[in-house]
Amino acid sequence: MLTLVVTALFMFAAGLTMWWLGLRWPAIVAPQVSSRRIWSAVRRHPRLADAADSPSDPAVTTGLALTAASAILVGGVVAVGLLLLMVRTKLGFAHFDQGAAQFAARHASAASTTVLRDFSQLGGALVAVPLAIVVAIVAVWRYRSAAVVGFLAFVVGGQFAIADLIKWIVDRTRPNIDRLTGFNGPSFPSGHATTAAATFAAFALLAGMGRSSRAKAALAAVAVALAVGVACTRVFLGVHWLTDVLAGLALGWAWFALSSIAFGGRILRFGAPVAQAQEVAQVTDGLDRAAPSPSPTGASTQ
Repeated sequence: MLTLVVTALFMFAAGLTMWWLGLRWPAIVAPQVSSRRIWSAVRRHPRLADAADSPSDPAVTTGLALTAASAILVGGVVAVGLLLLMVRTKLGFAHFDQGAAQFAARHASAASTTVLRDFSQLGGALVAVPLAIVVAIVAVWRYRSAAVVGFLAFVVGGQFAIADLIKWIVDRTRPNIDRLTGFNGPSFPSGHATTAAATFAAFALLAGMGRSSRAKAALAAVAVALAVGVACTRVFLGVHWLTDVLAGLALGWAWFALSSIAFGGRILRFGAPVAQAQEVAQVTDGLDRAAPSPSPTGASTQ
C-alpha cells in the first residue's frame, strides 16, 4: 500500500503547487495575449504594424500563429532533450530510475496493483478519447461554438502523434524488474503521462472559461494532480522509468500550451492571436493617419 500513499502525496503536492501558482498568476491557467499588450508592441514597432496590417489569407495567418506558438513548445522539447541526455549519460534524474523501479517492485501488493492499474487508464486512449468526446459535446452545448471540437482534437490527437514519434526515434527499453500491467511500444516518453498532462489541462481550460480565478486555479490543480498521479502509476506498475514519465509530463504540458495559444486561449479560435494583432494594427494605423500633423511653427493645423 506504500505505493498508493506515495502516489497520493505526489498528487497532493503537485495539485497544491498548481493551485498556489494559479492564484498568484491567474494567466497561467489560460495563456492569451491582451489587446493592451499588442497595442503597445505595435506602437513601439512600426514594422510589426506593417506586417500585421498587410493582406494575408487565412492559411498565412494560421501559419504565423503556429510559428509563434511553436516557441512555447521549445521549452518542453528542451526538457525532454535534457531528460534524454540524462538517460544516455546516466546523470541527473537518471540516477533515480533504477531505485524507483526497485522500490515499486518491493512494495507492490495485489490491492495496490489493482488500484494503480485502474487509475493508470485515465492516461490511456481507451479512456481519454471517450472523455474528450463527452467534454466536447458538453462544451459545444455550453459555449455554442464548434471550435472546442477542433481544439480538443488538436490537443488529444496531436499529443498521441508526437509522443509516438519520439518513442520511435529514441527506442528505449522498458524496465524489466516486475511489470504489473500491459504495455505497448518503447519506453521514452511515457504515452500515458503525456496524454494525461495534455488532455486534463485542456479539460481544465474549457471548464474554466468564464469562471473566477479561484475556480480556474482549482481546475488547473486537479488537472495537474491527475496527470502526476497517472505518471506515478506507470513507474509503480513497472512499465516505465522515472525519466520516462517526467518527459511525458513535460511533453504533454508543452503541447497543451502550444494548442491553447494557437487557438487564442479563452477565445478558442484557431489563429486568434495573429488575427487580434492584425485588427489592433489596423486600428492603430487608422488613428495615426487621422491625427493632425504639426505645422512648420510647431502649432497644430486648423
